[in-house]
Order: sequence, then structure tokens, then C-alpha cells
Amino acid sequence: MNSTQPFTVAIDGPAAAGKGTIGRAVAERFGLAHLDTGLLYRAVGAEVLGGADPVEAARNLEARALENPTLRTAAVAQEASKVAVIPEVRAALLDFQRAFARRAGGAVLDGRDICTVICPQAEVKMFVTATPEVRAQRRYDELIARGQDTTYAAVLADVVERDRRDSERSAAPLKPAQGADVLDTSQLGIDAAVAAAIALVEEARV
Repeated sequence: MNSTQPFTVAIDGPAAAGKGTIGRAVAERFGLAHLDTGLLYRAVGAEVLGGADPVEAARNLEARALENPTLRTAAVAQEASKVAVIPEVRAALLDFQRAFARRAGGAVLDGRDICTVICPQAEVKMFVTATPEVRAQRRYDELIARGQDTTYAAVLADVVERDRRDSERSAAPLKPAQGADVLDTSQLGIDAAVAAAIALVEEARV
């Protein structure tokens, strides 16, 4: 592959399936830029929690907002899921994501609608998933490691609710894109999941 040509790896999937970890690893392995598009919605969600209008927050979003240390909290995650169902919010963030995806040298994007809406012509399309129970355990372990006070039952309920909201929204519902490779990480460790994703990218680069 010519390093100056766009090469897009698009990764979709529900919360805590491992798509962010896989996206970062693939980007590092192949020297590609990486964007966790969920951070865009989390940044908007954080602004809304601070009293901002969601559409205005999306239209005025700046790159430095993605460095906000509170973006990984459960409260911001819930608000991000709520603002993500607003078509005007999604439209405001569309151009930013598409421009990033086709940058020279290539890029990896992970989120909920990268393969279906943002980059339907991506050279590599993956749908990374796992059972709700497995994803809830991963997210619970992550939150506890950060010192947050929660329970597995609460995290599982949150995962199930986010899945429902993401899959039933009218604007870009979460679903595998046509032609996407489905990677179920329920029974895979990090190394095995990353290796499977890297193999898919290497096959597309031949």
C-alpha cells in the first residue's frame, strides 16, 4: 500500500466489545491514525451535562474537548448515548469523521456507525461484538479499576439499555454493515482478538 494513499479501517460494535482496544492496536501495528469516534459523542454529552444545547455543542466541538479526563465516566457515557440519537448531532459530527477517515497515510475509526454511515467504502470493515454479560463484566472491571463505585448488575443494566437505544434509534442504528467481518470476542483474550483483526487488515492490504 502506498503510504500517502487513504486506507480506512472501520470498526463498529456495541459498548465494551473490545473495538477501541482493537482499533488502537491495529493503528499502532500499521502506523495509521486512530479515532475513537465515541469520544466525539462523549464530549458532546459532557457539554450537555454542563448545561449546553446538544446540537450547538456538536457544531462547536473542538479537538481539545476530546482530552477531557471526565469523558470515560458512566454519567458521560449515558449522556453520550442519549445525544447520539439526535440526527442533528450526528450530522454535525459527520464531516469531521469522514475527513479523518480519508486522511493521507490511512486511519482507523471505531464507533457505532463507521461501516454503515461514515465510511461505507472503507477498505476494511469489522463488526466487533460479544455477549452483554461478557461486555458488562469487562466494563465493570474497568470502572472498579478506576475507583468508581458500582455493581455488576448496574453495569449490565446500563449495557443492555445502551444496546437497546443504539440499535433502535432512527439515525444510524447499530448493526453489522453489509460485507463487514463479524469478530465475536466473547471467548477471546485481547491478544487473540487483536491478532484476528490484524489478519483481516493484512488480507485487505495484499
